[in-house]
Amino acid sequence: MPSTRRDFLCGTVGAATGLVLLPRVSRTASAPGEGHAGVRIGACVVGLEQGRKAGLAGIEVPVGGPADQLEISLPEVRRRYKQQMKQTGIPISSLMMGLLNQCALATDPRGPVWLEQSIDAACDLGAKVILVAFFGNGDLLGAGGRVKEADVDNVVRRLKAVAPRARDAGVVLGIENYLNAGQNARILDRVGHDSVKIYYDCYNTGATKGYDVPAEIRFLKDRITQFHFKNGPDFLETGKLRFEPIAAAIKEIGYRGWIVLETSSPTGDAVADVKRNAEYARTLFA
Repeated sequence: MPSTRRDFLCGTVGAATGLVLLPRVSRTASAPGEGHAGVRIGACVVGLEQGRKAGLAGIEVPVGGPADQLEISLPEVRRRYKQQMKQTGIPISSLMMGLLNQCALATDPRGPVWLEQSIDAACDLGAKVILVAFFGNGDLLGAGGRVKEADVDNVVRRLKAVAPRARDAGVVLGIENYLNAGQNARILDRVGHDSVKIYYDCYNTGATKGYDVPAEIRFLKDRITQFHFKNGPDFLETGKLRFEPIAAAIKEIGYRGWIVLETSSPTGDAVADVKRNAEYARTLFA
């Protein structure tokens, strides 16, 4: 197969750190945890070895806490992840920038560098998506549910600046927040780049904010890059949110990619509980 710019960039990252790149997992390849039309079930609440025991198809991993150099950008950290992927056969589906809930992308001067470091790390690890979080201090909604327009302006500028780097690395930045579908679509319109999309958390929008999740999914369509499934303190099938109509909407828009479980552990057995949630999620896409 011909080389691509992404191959060159990721190879440069690997060579600079003395690492050997793992092959990327095909989006259409059959794998444990894969369901209807290429939907694959992963999680962000367990590690790779636990994910293997739970029968997951992949794991979303954090980039680390606030620091001039993110943990995920350290060669030894990526080397360890690569060893774990090889040993378990479980790929890293995506990276999550949870630190942005504490250090808001709109205002923290380190934000643009963190995005660049995360993109380079995702490229090296074979992950296609980076969750860019906007909760806590980074929430884009203010008093009375009004959009923080000044913060949105800053976020749009920073995302636009880094989007070409994400494109060249074959990575999508998925913004996850409490905004509704229309508000998010306006942000995407302003950024104007296919490497910035929505990371859609069904519980945050449906149970927390009361939005019509299936309608939002049908509205956003291919502007969604990835999904989080959770149901508060409950199992997916027993909590407040009903996932059957959500799954129907996801299938309707032709989504092919990861459903990442951000689920709780009602029994205290993390592996058993995520396995149960994964088995239920797979029935939705069987």
